[in-house]
Amino acid sequence: MKNIIKHKKLVRDRIPEIIEKSGKKADFRVLSKSEYLNMLDQKLQEELSEYLHDKSMEEIADLLEVIRAVVSARGSTMDEVEQIRLLKKEKRGGFENRIFLESVTDL
Repeated sequence: MKNIIKHKKLVRDRIPEIIEKSGKKADFRVLSKSEYLNMLDQKLQEELSEYLHDKSMEEIADLLEVIRAVVSARGSTMDEVEQIRLLKKEKRGGFENRIFLESVTDL
C-alpha cells in the first residue's frame, strides 16, 4: 500500500529533486503569480512561527529567503528595500537602544 503524505505548501525549488533522489515521487505544480504571492505570505507566517518557537539563526535565514522571494515577486529589489530601511532608520531610528514605550499622555 502506498503511503501518501499531503503537504500543500510552497517549498524551495530543489525539494522535488531531493524527494525523487530519495526514491519517492513528488507530485507538484507551478503556481500562478497570484497563487505564488498568496503562498509566499503563508510561508512568511510559517517561517516566523518556526523562528518564534526555535529562536534559531537557521529559521532567520529561512525568513530572509522568503522575504527575498516576496520582494522579487512584488517587482522590487533588496537594494530598494535596504534604501527604504535606511531612510526609516534615519528618520525614526532603529531598535538598538531597546526602548520600550509604556504610554503617551496628551498635555
